[in-house]
Parts: sequence; structure tokens; C-alpha cells
Amino acid sequence: MQKLTLLRPECLGSLALSLFLASCSTPAAVTKVASAPMSVAASGDRIENWPKAVQDVLVASSGDGTLQPAIFYASPSKTPRPLLVALHSWSGNYLQKNGVAYADWCIAKDWIFIHPDFRGMNNRPQAVGSELVVADILSAVAYAKQHAAVDESRVYLVGFSGGAYAALLMTGRAANVWTAVSAWGPIVDIPAWYGESIERKQKYAGEIEAAVGGAPLPGTPAEAEAKKRSAITYLAAGRGRPVSINAGIHDGHNRLSVPISHALRGFNELADAPAKLTDQQIAYFVEKESVPPELAAEAVDDPAHADKKVLFRRQSNGVVVTIFSGGHEIITDAALGWLATHHR
Repeated sequence: MQKLTLLRPECLGSLALSLFLASCSTPAAVTKVASAPMSVAASGDRIENWPKAVQDVLVASSGDGTLQPAIFYASPSKTPRPLLVALHSWSGNYLQKNGVAYADWCIAKDWIFIHPDFRGMNNRPQAVGSELVVADILSAVAYAKQHAAVDESRVYLVGFSGGAYAALLMTGRAANVWTAVSAWGPIVDIPAWYGESIERKQKYAGEIEAAVGGAPLPGTPAEAEAKKRSAITYLAAGRGRPVSINAGIHDGHNRLSVPISHALRGFNELADAPAKLTDQQIAYFVEKESVPPELAAEAVDDPAHADKKVLFRRQSNGVVVTIFSGGHEIITDAALGWLATHHR
């Protein structure tokens, strides 16, 4: 494992780091540090399940100056290389094991990689699409560019589930940063997902309440806050950019967490009017766990999906939506392979 030398590892053990980050979790507790991204070495046991080539770094957030952790891999190449920014899921953090597959790809392909924490689990006001989240992700991009030779024409963003939510949020909030975005099993509308989580008796409802200051019921301040943090509020600003939105046809059923209405509504926000799906078609997808008969011809054969057959795919104005025979999941090779085909 590579070590950075701005601070000796023994000076910042895991417990001390945890206490420091906890003390800086709200702006009121922050002592400002340098606004430019920086890093220190962290204890090695924090990334024992990750490839040895990656680094555990701290990035100064432009949002509040606090040091936020990330996993980072800098290609040894002296020529500019693609950058992959990968975002953890709703209940994860920057050490989430799902991120290892992204790191393995980048090491194999000689890409640069960063996996930021962006305030960790989505169960408090500082997380869930907050202004701090936006700043943390953009600061991670800046860090990667400062510490590696990034090809500006190939800056990619990928996420699954809560990470897909954050990816689509950033599509709208910072459209010009990304060459292409790939989102799998996304949430786009926080108030809608709150209601769906209540109906399914899932923990996410309580976590949303904790983040937005109460139940986001119609007309409440909490609803206004939830809308402010919803990807769908900003997505139209990403129109014309290459965006891939993907969902398994069975997601939202049998305790799977995100109805595919979110993916389909996200597509509608980015697509030209003739390509938009109707409310009736979206309802059919969700309720029947099937493609509406009039759309069945839009199935395609995609070898990148292996045994996860593509049941429906539609493209419009840079955005492509794919519904496949699966649940709440990401097909990593398909996601990253699609990103790799795009250059500015």
C-alpha cells in the first residue's frame, strides 16, 4: 500500500481520525483549513480489502474546509489518463467493498480513480444531497487533478443505488465537469422515495426524516428541503450530456429498495419530448414488472450484460435508459465499458 508523507501514519490512527471527523461534522464545529485539496497518510488497516496500489487519503472539502476521506489511485503513467469518480451507495461510505471492482478496473486499464466519502451514510443533514455533498465530490475531482495527470476529455462519474442518486444529482449540479455519467438503480425524487419507503416499511424513511428535518409531507418545510436535495430538481441542466440510466425490472419488488419509476422519470427529464415515456407506461413498468407491450420491440441484444437480458433501451439527446432482467444491482463491466466509449 502506498503511503503519503504529509503526516506520519502513527500521528493519525483510526480512532483519532474518526474523532476528528466527528468533531467536524457540522459547520459550527469547523476550524477552517487550507481551501486547496490536501492529503495525509492514514492507517493501513482501513483499506485492507482494497488493492495494495490504492491510497487512503484525506481531501479538504471546499464546502467547509474539513478533511474528508477518500480512496485514491494515481496511474503511474506520465501521459494524461481517464479519471473515474465512483460514488458509494446510500448506506455505505468510502470504504464500501463494492468500490473495489471500480478500483480493479482502473488499475487494469491504467485509469485514475477516486472514491470519496461525501459525508458517508445518508442518515443525517450533512449527507443526502446536501451542499456539503456537492462540494465534497467536486473537491475529490480537484484532488485527483492535482495529484495525477488527468485527461480532461475523459472524466467519468459512476454510481449504484444511493451512489446513482448522487451521480444524477451531480449531473445537474455540475454538468460541465463530466464527460459521461453512468447511474444504476437510481433514486431521483426524495419525497417520492420517502413515501415508497413508508409503504414498504423500510429504514430509509426514517433516514430521510433525519436528513431533511422531519417527514417530507406535502407543503411542509421538510418537503421543500427534500426537493432541494432531489436529483430530479436539477437534472434538466444536464440535457445533452452522455448519461446512462439503468435499472433491473424487478427493483422495488420483494424488498428491493428503488422502484424503476425513478430511472424512467430521470430519463424523461433528460430526453427530448418525442422520446419521453408516458405516466401510464411508467406505471405499467412498475406495477407489472414488465415492459409495456407497445415497447417490447425496444429490447436489444447487449453482450456486455451477459445473462442480464436488456428488455428495453431507448436513447434521446445523449441520455440512454436501459431496463434489464435483474433487480437492484449494477453490472460493473457494462457500466465502465459504456463510459470508456465517450470522449469530449
